Amino acid sequence: MKMLVNSLPTTALPASKLFRPKVQALTAPDKLQTLIENRSVHTMSHCEFNLFETHRQSERVSLTFGSLTFTAMLRGKKVMHLFNGRNNFEYVPGESVIVPENEEMVIDFPEATPENPTQCIALVIDRQKVQETLDMLNEHHAKVEAHDEWAINTERFHLQNTHAMTGAIDRLVYISQEQHKAKDILANFALQELLIRLMQTQARSVILDNYGRYLTTHRFAAVVEYIKDHLTEALTIERLSAVAYMSQSHFFRSFKQEFGISPMEYIIQERLALAKQYLAAPTATVTDACFRSGFNSVNYFCTLFKKHEGVSPKAYRQTIIKGHY
Repeated sequence: MKMLVNSLPTTALPASKLFRPKVQALTAPDKLQTLIENRSVHTMSHCEFNLFETHRQSERVSLTFGSLTFTAMLRGKKVMHLFNGRNNFEYVPGESVIVPENEEMVIDFPEATPENPTQCIALVIDRQKVQETLDMLNEHHAKVEAHDEWAINTERFHLQNTHAMTGAIDRLVYISQEQHKAKDILANFALQELLIRLMQTQARSVILDNYGRYLTTHRFAAVVEYIKDHLTEALTIERLSAVAYMSQSHFFRSFKQEFGISPMEYIIQERLALAKQYLAAPTATVTDACFRSGFNSVNYFCTLFKKHEGVSPKAYRQTIIKGHY
């Protein structure tokens, strides 16, 4: 099955809480034009919003867009085959995939049924809008390293959504379905936000998750190494900015601009990840996990854990223990 769409002028999330865009209402059965990748379209000045639904198990469905396309899974599961089959992976809610222009996607729907359909959005983005956003960022909000520029990294095409990126997706989807004169204006702002959130998420994947490769070329990689080496100690902006050879204000602002989270938010995420490892130990307690991962208040730790993971440390531990037996 071959489908051509006209162009416009990687791993489970370690946290318990996945950031999933809001599911959309399913098309009524008598309104479906096809059971495989039924398409609803909303066109705006600089992007085209597509909502695809598949209600039947299928294989080797081909889909191609003529412009850079941002996709996000809402329901069900696909198996994606990209770049002539060099990258094959399961695609589930909580994840997004970037597809370069004119790149063929070959898709399997191993579990799709009328009772369990897949649902995915695809935002086909005008090349000019992408370039305008990159030019604005590089001119007025340059990255911390002179050799580094804002860009969409098509090698980092399979992403786990962040909270900020999910919020941007939801706003753009909502605007795309509105009907009023300011729709295109609002859509342009929302699209620009999504592009920025996307690049911040990619930067986190490159530097924060692979800092060892960039210790000699990116000062924030050295900061990440320092945080990991001293995670259970007191970490201050004063000390971290010194590692980066920057003033405190410039360091804080630049870190958040490049990665979409503040240095302290990153430290909290790392400490919670460490706490989850301790909670998985058979003899550990919530108090043990709290203090051994660098927190100094059990109540504060429990509040943060539930906010980020969606469950309390105690409930998380009970789930882990049940999974072991």
